[in-house]
Amino acid sequence: MSKEGNPGANKLAKVFKSMMGKMADQPLVLDFGIIGQDYSLTTNTFPRPLAQDEYSVCRSVTYNPGVPLTETYFDGLHGHPDAGYAGAHINKVRLPKKMHWIKPGDKVLVAWVQNEAVVIDLVYSAETIGQQEPDY
Repeated sequence: MSKEGNPGANKLAKVFKSMMGKMADQPLVLDFGIIGQDYSLTTNTFPRPLAQDEYSVCRSVTYNPGVPLTETYFDGLHGHPDAGYAGAHINKVRLPKKMHWIKPGDKVLVAWVQNEAVVIDLVYSAETIGQQEPDY
């Protein structure tokens, strides 16, 4: 075997090195962040807090759990087992507590779109899986 080794393996190594260099030059796309007391955003890769007007949020993190997602009003004579009487009543469908809007101290998933940070969703510990949702 020559000093240059296997020409095929060398060529493959050069291709891998080129691909890894291209991937390393690309910016991070997803990041974690924390919402500050003033609603600023500090991410793991950008140490300066971004003011509330310097980042965007997806609508899923703007839901107010105190406001019903939907409300239906029934009027007239009909029976409803939970109402205890027949007649008018309102049904409110509320979001689970975990689907609230972002608040200070929340850990969030951030996508970097060019130079803009966009908060995608809240991030919870996997230990919350299977735990009962707290009451309102």
